[in-house]
Amino acid sequence: MNRPDHPCHNARPGPTRSAGAGAGGGGSRSGSKGSGSDGKRHRLGGLVTALALAAAGAAATGAGPAHAAAHTTAPNAAAHAPAAPAVPTTTAVTPRAEPNLLKNAGFENGLSPWSCSADSGTTGAPAHSGTAALKAAPSGLDNARCAQTVAVKPGSAYTLSAWVQGSYVYLGASGTGTTDVSTWTPGTGTDWKQLTTSFTTGPNTTSVTVYTHGWYGQSPYLADDISLSGPGGGDPGDPGDPVPSAPGGLTAGRTTSSSVDLSWSPVTGATGYQVYRDGTKAQSVTGASATVTGLAPSTTYRFQVTAVNAAGESPRSTEISVTTAAGGGQPSTPKHAVTGYWQNFDNGAKVQRISDVQAQYDIIAVAFADATATPGAVDFTLDPGLRYSEADFKADIAAKRAAGKSVVISVGGERGSVRVNDGASAANFADSVYRLMQKYGFDGVDIDLENGLDPTYMTQALRALSAKAGDKLVITMAPQTLDMQSTSASYFKTALNIKDILTVVNTQFYNSGSMLGCDGKVYSQGSVDFLTALACIQLEGGLAPSQVGLGLPASPRGAGSGYVDPSVVNSALDCLAKGTGCGSFKPAKTYPGIRGAMTWSTNWDASNGNAWSNAVGPHVHGLP
Repeated sequence: MNRPDHPCHNARPGPTRSAGAGAGGGGSRSGSKGSGSDGKRHRLGGLVTALALAAAGAAATGAGPAHAAAHTTAPNAAAHAPAAPAVPTTTAVTPRAEPNLLKNAGFENGLSPWSCSADSGTTGAPAHSGTAALKAAPSGLDNARCAQTVAVKPGSAYTLSAWVQGSYVYLGASGTGTTDVSTWTPGTGTDWKQLTTSFTTGPNTTSVTVYTHGWYGQSPYLADDISLSGPGGGDPGDPGDPVPSAPGGLTAGRTTSSSVDLSWSPVTGATGYQVYRDGTKAQSVTGASATVTGLAPSTTYRFQVTAVNAAGESPRSTEISVTTAAGGGQPSTPKHAVTGYWQNFDNGAKVQRISDVQAQYDIIAVAFADATATPGAVDFTLDPGLRYSEADFKADIAAKRAAGKSVVISVGGERGSVRVNDGASAANFADSVYRLMQKYGFDGVDIDLENGLDPTYMTQALRALSAKAGDKLVITMAPQTLDMQSTSASYFKTALNIKDILTVVNTQFYNSGSMLGCDGKVYSQGSVDFLTALACIQLEGGLAPSQVGLGLPASPRGAGSGYVDPSVVNSALDCLAKGTGCGSFKPAKTYPGIRGAMTWSTNWDASNGNAWSNAVGPHVHGLP
């Protein structure tokens, strides 16, 4: 995971993760795929994450002196002290407080202009102030997210706060143009607690979305007196304004096998738009265009758009029908694939050449590219200790590709301090990865950044890379379990942002500790239930089954904790794909298209006689 001096500042703590989880280590990769004392690259992530979680938990409970000071009444010392001599008096000038940019921040006028997912929100008592508050009820597959988009000024500082009551309540802001922020509390009992965070908008940001949400399967939560202070942008509208008219001119532009570009005429008085696909709300945007992703090839979809402002939502536009292009734009990776990481270093696992990698692996991720002095840029150099010439390395990659395998360059690991947080670094990332693809013959890139991820600019970088490399580009991701607990998390958000060009997300279901499943229950790592209940969050959170893989270590030495016998991996895959082999958790439906499994690493697998790939590989390839 993260080096002690570089904590993962973007990863939000999972609500039930045990503070001591993942603090052990066996020799493995220099990213969060493993940790240990017998390698030259060590993984300290479990311990660092545990410490970060403990710190986050302390912050969440409001134990800090600033919070205490705000709610503590000082003793009335003046009542017991002798009278002071008269002195000239002056009138203090109180700085004018920044206005609250949010409309209906106390929910005294119902929900409008707030929008809650799955109709999960209502208003009523008890209230922190006034007569009403937001009451939102999560379900097993919905976290009851309620949001409002507000106009802001570029390059400006903002403070966001809210009073909340309940368990696992979150407050955050997205679309900031810099680093999206969020904070949370594990529980307030029957008391109200104030959550506060802050952010600075990017140079081109004119609106942000403020949101609050609970957690899957938990009890309803309350929120009241939500405040966003800072310089206001353009007039975001007023509840007294008229409801906007229906948008006109809805047309479809570029259409691929999995996405459609839509545009329409702007509506006077609108502060945003809702896009409907086949009668169901698909996404919200602030401008008069949108790209709808995650579509199936050769399929006809119906689209409509509405305009919204503080007064409400317009009637729907005239409906249009669009048929997606035929399939074939995606890389030629198998329907069900096995991914393995190849180590460009010697840490005690069997040293391999690319040609040595077991044939069961369909995607080989070369670990790792390293950051350079240029912000966002990466480079790759073979470890001299491997005694592996560049010419042989390139030839071996070419041979694997000729055999139908994909070879990608993984960005991350111990030196995974790549920062893609503005337009320039996004361009540098795309340019440098593309140069490595051209130099070595890589098919794409694996994102394994564990020191923070900016979804806005990583999305920009990967789309720029896609524009250079074409529709055969392979993009894989390897987030930690913590990164995929909520669709508002940076990693999850990035995956959804690039869903139309994303190959697979292989979440690392190890070095983790206990986490919440999609049913709101807590599961401990190392079981079928842990794998299936957590994968369910991704499967129901917006990713296609073909974009979900189960990541596990290849041997007990491949990770600090979380190793399971290959038979457990196979049972979890059967549970998700066919509804058989499940533990106590059984998903509401099956996902026969689930992509497959991943392991750290091919080297540790080889050290163990390729037991993992010999067992899991044929099983993955035999899925329906």
